[in-house]
Amino acid sequence: MAEIILLENAAATQAFGVKLGRTLPENTVILLKGDLGAGKTTLTQGIGLGLGITEAIASPTFTLVNEYHSGRIPLYHLDLYRLEPAQVDSLYPETYWEGEECDPGLTVIEWSERLPYLPESYYQIELRHTQNDQRQAVISAVNVKQPLFVL
Repeated sequence: MAEIILLENAAATQAFGVKLGRTLPENTVILLKGDLGAGKTTLTQGIGLGLGITEAIASPTFTLVNEYHSGRIPLYHLDLYRLEPAQVDSLYPETYWEGEECDPGLTVIEWSERLPYLPESYYQIELRHTQNDQRQAVISAVNVKQPLFVL
């Protein structure tokens, strides 16, 4: 069952991300969906702030993956916008969520609908525009131990 929260503006979207960054444990995967300009990168910037990352967090649209190691746990930020599912496979996204080849951290994937396969457990957050210039975050938990809002 999905939870829906209203995010009034970019600041509210970022504040929600800060809360996630402060509470989510390592080996957490967040799959982000939403149209261009829906707030996926803004949410990720908030997550980074919540993790205590001091570097500027930018969308990795052209670099595909940005890694940030200065926070409480690492943040792995992937952006699949420019890729087809067959191309995503060559990024080996599972190395980030499995934590075997890199330090366990929090993995955030923008345009996650382009993944050819999904992690075993994850939170999916779909950001949607509302009629009055606000956004909704539609949040689903798949095979996670606790719902997002009890954190």
